[in-house]
Amino acid sequence: MFIALVAASLLGGISGGLLRYGVVVPGAAESAWLGHAGLSHAALMICTFLGTVIGLERAVAVKLTAAFAAPFASAIGGLCLLAGLPQAAAWLLVLASAVFGWVNVVVVRRQSAPHTQLLLASAGTWLAGNLLFAAGEGTAAVLPWWFAFLVMTIAAERLEMTRLMRRRPAAPWLLLAILSAMVAGAAWSWPSPRWGGVLYGLSLLLLAWWLVTYDIARRTVFAQGLSRYMAVCLLGGYVWLGVAGFAWAATALGLPWRDAALHALGLGFIFSMMMGHAPVILPAIARIKLRFGWAFYLPLAALHLSLAVRLGWGALEAALRATGAAWNAASILLFAATIVGAAVAWRLGEGAASAAENP
Repeated sequence: MFIALVAASLLGGISGGLLRYGVVVPGAAESAWLGHAGLSHAALMICTFLGTVIGLERAVAVKLTAAFAAPFASAIGGLCLLAGLPQAAAWLLVLASAVFGWVNVVVVRRQSAPHTQLLLASAGTWLAGNLLFAAGEGTAAVLPWWFAFLVMTIAAERLEMTRLMRRRPAAPWLLLAILSAMVAGAAWSWPSPRWGGVLYGLSLLLLAWWLVTYDIARRTVFAQGLSRYMAVCLLGGYVWLGVAGFAWAATALGLPWRDAALHALGLGFIFSMMMGHAPVILPAIARIKLRFGWAFYLPLAALHLSLAVRLGWGALEAALRATGAAWNAASILLFAATIVGAAVAWRLGEGAASAAENP
């Protein structure tokens, strides 16, 4: 059930994003849900797709049945958005993020550490953004909170990984200062989109610097197999995070770089992180095993190249921007197909191994 609901949010979010650039998914031109998806593109991608996936991962980790209420509420919220019921969806997202916050309190009680405390703080930013969304506030007020939820979640996971290498004692405190500036920028963006946006963009730039400086990916990129692939995903994402920070601040100051700000962050950084972590997280959530191979690099390369077209040459020509957006969507779907293929390859390989052991 969760797989179908997550897929609906993802496909709806992708279709709605393409519609904004005049690209219509074949067979959906006359569908009412497509217009709703166009209006709710950000909520579908951030809250009802990624929010549900993160909620599922956390629910599986804490092993509490009640914890699944969070991803269930956010997933149903996605259906409401596609059905043209944004207010119902908004309050379902408030419920989802409130339950998700409780789940993270449980995590902190079980293991009080800087990274779990940061995960709890990230849950608070999601709740703040959803409350503003339910109150009818615009994207200038809501999006910084939603993105902070995803960015801080990633930062917490990477902070945990830095324990595996030597780091300066000041590193966690630097990260705390940077993320505090991000939260301040998100809060300030409500009354003052200009200066709040500048602070928010600067915090993204500083976070990119922190990750490049302290993340273990700088070393694992010289490893082999899955470790190298994950490092490539991470380091490429950090570059896009820096681009997003610069573009976010520039947009706040009046430059026409909104597309670069949102999608360098949402696609270049966050989806790169998702592609890097999926081979590890999916087996834990979905109880499947994946056979890693070179094919995983294809959707990653397609994502980065299409994003470069969209935000580079596409900034000068609308047709190229639409083409880049279409290839962004294709790269995500290619990654989903790669995951399915890797799961099938594992099953076939396991079957062949069993046949060899029991001729």
